[in-house]
Formats: sequence, C-alpha cells, structure tokens
Amino acid sequence: MSSLANNFRAMRARAWIRVVAANRELSWLFFETFLPSLTTACYVFIYRAMGARPEFEAYVILGGIMIGFWLNVLWGMAAQFFWEKDMGNLDIYMMAPVSRMAILAGMAVGGMMGTAMRSIVILVLGILAFHVRFRLDGLASAFGIFLLTMAALYGLGMMLSSLFLLFGRGAQRWAEAAQEPVYLLAGFYFPIRNLGAGIAAVASLFPLALGIDAIRQTALGSDTGFLPVGTEVACLALLSVLFLILARRMLHTMEDRAKTEGRLTLKWQ
Repeated sequence: MSSLANNFRAMRARAWIRVVAANRELSWLFFETFLPSLTTACYVFIYRAMGARPEFEAYVILGGIMIGFWLNVLWGMAAQFFWEKDMGNLDIYMMAPVSRMAILAGMAVGGMMGTAMRSIVILVLGILAFHVRFRLDGLASAFGIFLLTMAALYGLGMMLSSLFLLFGRGAQRWAEAAQEPVYLLAGFYFPIRNLGAGIAAVASLFPLALGIDAIRQTALGSDTGFLPVGTEVACLALLSVLFLILARRMLHTMEDRAKTEGRLTLKWQ
C-alpha cells in the first residue's frame, strides 16, 4: 500500500476516534453545547442593555461559534502530543509508518466535526432566540473564509504541538495562559479595530482574528472591518501555508531530537 494511502487511513482512523469519543456520553452534549452558549447569551444581553446596534449581537454569536474551534485547537491538538506522552502512547505514534502530520490532521478533522455540534447550537440560539439575520448573498463567501481560517488555525495547532511537547510539563500552563489573551486579541465579542491599529495589526498574525473579521464583513455586511476582505483572505492563505510548512519542519526536528538525543523535551525539563 502506498505511503499516501497509509497516511489517509491513519488520518481517517484518528478522526473516527475523535467523533466517537465526542458522542460516547450523551450528558457531554449538554455540558459542551448548552452551557457554553450561556456565556454567549450574556454578552448579547450586555449589548442590548447598552443600546448597541443589533449587528453587535450577531458579532457575539459568530464569536461564540469560533471559540469552540479555538479551544479544540488548543486542547485537542497543541497539547495532545504532550498528553499522549504522559499516557504512554507517544512512542506508538512515533513508530507508526505514517506522517505525524497525518495523525494531527485526523485529530483536526475529528475535532472539527465534534465542535460543529456546539457551534450549531449557538447558531440556532442566535437565529431563534436573538433573531440574528445573515446576508444570504454572503454566506457562500463566509463559508469559504471559514474553511480557510480552519486550515490556518489547525496548521497553527500542528506547529504548537511540537512546542508544547518540547516544553514538557509546562505545556498545560502555557495552554491555560493562552486562552484569555486570545479571547481578547481575536475579537470574539467585538471588532478588532477597536483595539487600535497597532494592536489589531499584531492580532492579525493570529488566524482567528482575520477569519472572524472577514466572516463578519461577508455574512453580516459589517462596516467595522479592520482590513478589506480580499486582504484578509490573502493573509489567511499566506498564514495557512506558513503554519503548515513550520509545523512540518518542527515535527521533523522533534523526531530528529528523539532519534539523536533519546528525548523530546528541553534539557532543563
């Protein structure tokens, strides 16, 4: 069997595990879908209390949808190899005759399918409960931008998986420290241009910030975008390629370290 076929089978198998695990316990669907949507609802009511324009409520709904994908990248990909090392599974991944990127890609696809359930609940909540309206002529473009954003975001997750493994037990602390700053810089609940040109430019290095901003402009007709949609799409495409190249190089570096030095973490770990 060809190497490409092996990699595809590994990706499909790893994705299937994620899908099955996400639906193994029905009570998880409640805790991972309904309860997180309450946070999104709180921000909607805050905007209503402030008398903000209705489109800001839609900003919150889209931001709430994207939060699930960020958390999946952070905990389901970036920290995954570190956890697998603690559980004793990492050596199996390293010895498997497939690319480590194929394994991570399977985690990405499976994680996206699991996260889609949470996102659908928030979307339905926004449409039915808060009467959010989208531009029908912009939905196709918004979906394309969403897929491009996911490519860049999960490429970043693949790259971070090597860094988290390199830092050993500090991985979980890094993951926890990254959550809240990303909530701010990505503009989950407000347009990133409100951060100011300098900070917004730095935030644009993060795929979610550009992706959310571009989706709001296409799906909602937002006039609060930081950059034109075409520019943001071009930046997302560039980040997708860059992160995937860096992820591949860093995974190879990690494997070389294991082969030559017999360890995966830094010397001071």
